Amino acid sequence: MEKNAPDVLPVILGGDIGAYSLARAFHEAYGIVPLVLSQADCHLCGDSSILANRVVPHLERREVLLAALTETAECFADRTLLPLGCGDWYVRLIVEMRAQLEGAFIIPYIDEDLLNRLTDKDRFYELCASTGVPTPRTVVVDLADPQFDPAVLPLPFPFPVVAKPASSAAYHYADFPEKQKVFFLHDGAELAAALKAVRGSSYGGKFLIQEMIPGDDTQMRILTTYSDQTGKVRFAAFGQTLLEDMRPMGVGNPLAIVSRVDEAVVAEATRLLEAVGYTGFANFDIKVDPRDGSHVFFEINTRLGRSNYYVTAAGYNVARWLVDDLVEGRGLPAGLTVARTTDSLYTVVPKAILMDYIRDDDLRREVRGLYALGHDADPLDYEAERSLRRRLYPLVFAARQWRTCRAALAAKRAREMRGEVSFGCGVTPHPARAGHGPAPDGSPDCGQEASAPSADGAPASAAFKGTDDCWAGAIL
Repeated sequence: MEKNAPDVLPVILGGDIGAYSLARAFHEAYGIVPLVLSQADCHLCGDSSILANRVVPHLERREVLLAALTETAECFADRTLLPLGCGDWYVRLIVEMRAQLEGAFIIPYIDEDLLNRLTDKDRFYELCASTGVPTPRTVVVDLADPQFDPAVLPLPFPFPVVAKPASSAAYHYADFPEKQKVFFLHDGAELAAALKAVRGSSYGGKFLIQEMIPGDDTQMRILTTYSDQTGKVRFAAFGQTLLEDMRPMGVGNPLAIVSRVDEAVVAEATRLLEAVGYTGFANFDIKVDPRDGSHVFFEINTRLGRSNYYVTAAGYNVARWLVDDLVEGRGLPAGLTVARTTDSLYTVVPKAILMDYIRDDDLRREVRGLYALGHDADPLDYEAERSLRRRLYPLVFAARQWRTCRAALAAKRAREMRGEVSFGCGVTPHPARAGHGPAPDGSPDCGQEASAPSADGAPASAAFKGTDDCWAGAIL
């Protein structure tokens, strides 16, 4: 830890790339060794020397998470604790348990009422409409309505369409064989079948059916913002997605991003966030329509996204905004800081795969140039890691990405040869869903959940892997 580092312990919930990236940001900025609580043991975090990883089976359950955080607070009573959720469900649980946690933790999230208004996508679109933020045409259906018939659903736009849950946090706990994060549907029969499958699961909320905006992954955009405790947007970093995750439960997760600047998008997001008094980090998914260059906002994440390292790699370490505003109470830079870096490439995919996917000649030339200049950044490849096994992990991960992406690209191009409508590359079966349960931490990065409920059906305890009496000594 640096000599003048803040006395804060980030408590990161999750075990995926986003969790590791956030831990790395704190380590890069201050030399801090964060505590990462994950549901499963994995090499990504378990073998890391820049963080302390504790495995808590069923961490996504309210009672388990509360017990784990309570024990954390007892072990580190002399430290300032900052919980950071790397999944919508973790953020929601932190917000819902605010009364039990805020005496021991700094809660970096909005209140529950605003969380509901923003993360229920149908309500989010209403807020967008009231603030002049563009969104795709959408039909909302209530799966809990006994009168609703999935087979009879008139739409004001043609097929193909996109269907997705209004609440991703609630949908995370749904368990059914046909589950996908987002459904891409060719006709009414497929739509009816998908809604019937969802309706038969534990998810009883609303579902959104949207018009399909054409274009491949390179038409996607990402925006990360930070709003101070007065509700003023103080920072914004924009980027162009080059390639997204190709697994059904990974749709929407960027694998490669090049930094961009778009003042119009930043202005729209600022107008929305300041209208509702938002505080903390937010992350927006946006798509540009190649037919006319217009754009639409798909959703907001009330946290840093899985690909948050694209911001840090561009020269704007995300940890510093949290520490300066919430921990040390420093004045943030005056006005709105917009990231102006346009020569930074975030990537967690092999170069050959990325270059093979990009079809636009100018974009290919630009990306090839960024590689040549050494301006590419892989958050998993960190020179501060001391373990040989962890130093080799990026190579293992790249090999896995190679297999997944090659198969998906081949399937995509076969569909195109047959003249079928292509929805990006998301056709590869999700390797962590053999039993159809939620993947650990929302990602297959940690492998399959290994724990099970106790014999009496009670949740597994919140015991920590490799603990001493308090395991506080693991944090440097």
